[in-house]
Amino acid sequence: MKSINDFAEGQLLLVNKPYKWTSFDVVGKLRNAFKPLKLKVGHAGTLDPLATGLLIICTGKMTKQIDTFQAQEKEYTGTMILGATTPSYDMETEPDQQFDISHITEEQIKAACKQFTGDIQQYPPAHSAVKIDGERLYEKARRGEEVELRLRNVTINEFEITGITLPEINFRVVCSKGTYIRSLVHDFGKALSNGAYLSRLRRTRSGDYKVDDAHEIMELVTMIRELKLISPISEV
Repeated sequence: MKSINDFAEGQLLLVNKPYKWTSFDVVGKLRNAFKPLKLKVGHAGTLDPLATGLLIICTGKMTKQIDTFQAQEKEYTGTMILGATTPSYDMETEPDQQFDISHITEEQIKAACKQFTGDIQQYPPAHSAVKIDGERLYEKARRGEEVELRLRNVTINEFEITGITLPEINFRVVCSKGTYIRSLVHDFGKALSNGAYLSRLRRTRSGDYKVDDAHEIMELVTMIRELKLISPISEV
C-alpha cells in the first residue's frame, strides 16, 4: 500500500478481533484513525464481544462487497462447559442452572455431534444483536423483557469434538453465515439432557481468509497513522 488514499479506493483488511471488543469497536477505532479523511468502514460478519479471531473489514468502495464476504462459510474453534447453562449461553452472564455430568461418556458426547450436522434450525440467543422492532435483543434482555424468538435455518458442514476434559469440551465448527455458536452449544447440552454454555470462541476462517493472516488492531492503526504522515490526503 503506497498511499492513505488507497483505503478510499477500497481495501480489505483482516483483523484479529481482541477479547471483549465489539465488532463495532474495531470499526470505530479504524474510522477514527483515518480522520480527517471521511471514509466508509464496515465489517463482514459480527463477532460477539467475548469471541476473538478473524474480522473482515472493508474500506471505501470495497464496502459495497460486504454482503459477498459475509455470505462466506465460517470456521470456529471453541470450548464449552458441560453441566450448566447461562441466560446468554456464554460467560457474559452467571450460570442459572446446574446439571450432574458424572454419567455422561465421551461416546455420548461424540454421538451427539451427529444431530447437528447438515441443515438445522436454531433460535438466536436472547442476548444477541438480532433486531426485533428496531431494537437489538440484548437491549431487551438486559431490561428483563421476554421476546418471541424466531427459528433460523443454518447449515453445519462440520462439527468435531477435538478434546474432552470434563466439564470442558473443545470443538471445531464449519458453518454457514448466520449460525450462532452459542445456540449450537446450548442445544448440544439439551441433546445430552443436560446443559452447556460457551466459554471460548475464536473465528479461524471466513471463506478463503484465515486468522493466521490477520493484523492486530493497533498494528493497523499505527500503519494508517504513518501513511497519513508520508502521503497527502485527497478528498474522495
